Amino acid sequence: MAREINTVGVVGLGTMGAGIVEVFARNGLSVVAVEISEAALERGRQNLAGSTGRAVAKGKLSQEDSDALLARVDFRIGLEALSEVDFVIEAVPEHLDLKQRIFAELDRVCAPHAILATNTSSLSVTEISVATHRPNQVIGVHFFNPAPVMRLVEIIKTVVTAPEVVEDVEALMARIGKTDVTISDRAGFIANALLFGYLNHAVTMFEGKYATREDIDAAMKLGCGLPMGPLALMDLIGLDTAYEILDTMYRRGGRDRRHAPAPLLKQMVTAGLLGRKSGRGFYAYEKAGSPVVTDAVSKADSENSLQRTITTVGVVGSGTMATGIIEVFAKAGYEVLSVTRGAEKSAAVCESVKTSLNKGVVRGKLSEGDRDAAVGRITWSTNLDHLSDADLVVEAVVEELSVKKALFASLDEICKPGVVLATTTSSLPVIECAMATQRPADVVGLHFFNPAQVMPLVEVVKTIRTSSATLATANAVVAKLGKTAVGCADRAGFIVNALLFPYLNDAVKMLEASYASADDIDAAMKLGCGYPMGPFELLDVVGLDVSLAIQRELYLELREPGFSPAPLLEHLVTAGYLGRKAGRGFRDHTHR
Repeated sequence: MAREINTVGVVGLGTMGAGIVEVFARNGLSVVAVEISEAALERGRQNLAGSTGRAVAKGKLSQEDSDALLARVDFRIGLEALSEVDFVIEAVPEHLDLKQRIFAELDRVCAPHAILATNTSSLSVTEISVATHRPNQVIGVHFFNPAPVMRLVEIIKTVVTAPEVVEDVEALMARIGKTDVTISDRAGFIANALLFGYLNHAVTMFEGKYATREDIDAAMKLGCGLPMGPLALMDLIGLDTAYEILDTMYRRGGRDRRHAPAPLLKQMVTAGLLGRKSGRGFYAYEKAGSPVVTDAVSKADSENSLQRTITTVGVVGSGTMATGIIEVFAKAGYEVLSVTRGAEKSAAVCESVKTSLNKGVVRGKLSEGDRDAAVGRITWSTNLDHLSDADLVVEAVVEELSVKKALFASLDEICKPGVVLATTTSSLPVIECAMATQRPADVVGLHFFNPAQVMPLVEVVKTIRTSSATLATANAVVAKLGKTAVGCADRAGFIVNALLFPYLNDAVKMLEASYASADDIDAAMKLGCGYPMGPFELLDVVGLDVSLAIQRELYLELREPGFSPAPLLEHLVTAGYLGRKAGRGFRDHTHR
């Protein structure tokens, strides 16, 4: 049976420490809140009062409960005040020597039965524990910011942490309403191990001028449903904190180059560009600590003079993506020519589009008049030659390079001069399609996301041969469709897949190494990072075979050892575990 913990101590009352104090006090525990000086203690009081005041103003906490919460907190200077607590957690800056000094002093001051915990997000709990004479009573308890809101806590046990200590802490987390995942002491734990490789990759993209900060952030928010883009999230975390976490993970995690902090990150930290807390990071803010961005950049109006007039759009293909694109263009007012192979496929696409439009009417998202007008703008054909008068042709055929190149060679012969030729590929080189024609300047990538009728994002991919006029026209078309265009260069994965799939691959490697269970990894990313789905839930939805194919493309182009497909992923695909579509993947879907 877990021991009863009634009094807890918190060392360090910055944003995280004050949040941890609030969590414990809100759940009925007495808290001794400790700082190093009167000035620091007063800042801690203000942090706690500000947080509880906002909760009262929003109706999430009554004034009586707020007063009772504050009455449970004893603000003190110096570690000596912790002599009688049952559990103590430090939340000081991420410096190993500082934490070791604090733990050595806590070992001297605290009662023999007291559990000593660190809130470190990346440092070795084992290295912190050896500063004491009771390493078996030392444990990692990693809260996420803001602690009163975020439900996840990572519990990190070392090789010598006593099992009863783990049980006691798990019981304590349940008592304060947190969901915990218990893992061993490895670099980055779960959330940071998966999150910061992705964030660092995004910085590298920006540093290499592969895409703008706005486009990188918009791509991940709109393409993956993430609460924040990676660069905005880095600003929120603090670039100095991010640098320390990455550097620690690089040194502790096998010196994986993907965790080696991007040079730009070190330069920004040195220059004092630390993110929101300093008023400038990847973005500029209204003032230090403000979330209001003052230097947002929109697409340049100078493109307007370069745009070609698009009236008629041809869509080649018969799959789900082609069907969605046909509907999107027709609803936006374009005349659409759908070209498929054979009358049977043409009839199937026609029926699918009409069914989707009818659903829009039933759901109140489309009037019957708009539906009929959209249907009236679509012409059905099985002959590529009918594309000769189109202003824009979008191919949405099978994701095989030889098929796409053959199609583009045919379109080059059929289409009139000046027509924009677009590929919807999600992973193949756009330049290969372009060079199958005699007009590579007119070729661009338009990567729609599935379902095209719903997803608001389109990646506009330029090759080194794409003309400014073609690019401007593509951006204007996407805007008329009511979608957000994000531009990037022609590189494997573009923006979204290049950032998403290495993260998913890392999750598989984490599972393969028995680092944590699929359920715990999914919980960590959903509850700790606000992701709409955990990596294994998403892999099963996307399809393990699709994920493996994209990861192989990324690895072949970038030749980064860390991007090599996880062997477990390859083995599962070979065995027919493809995800939901096969009824089995990382989970059994046969009865769902």
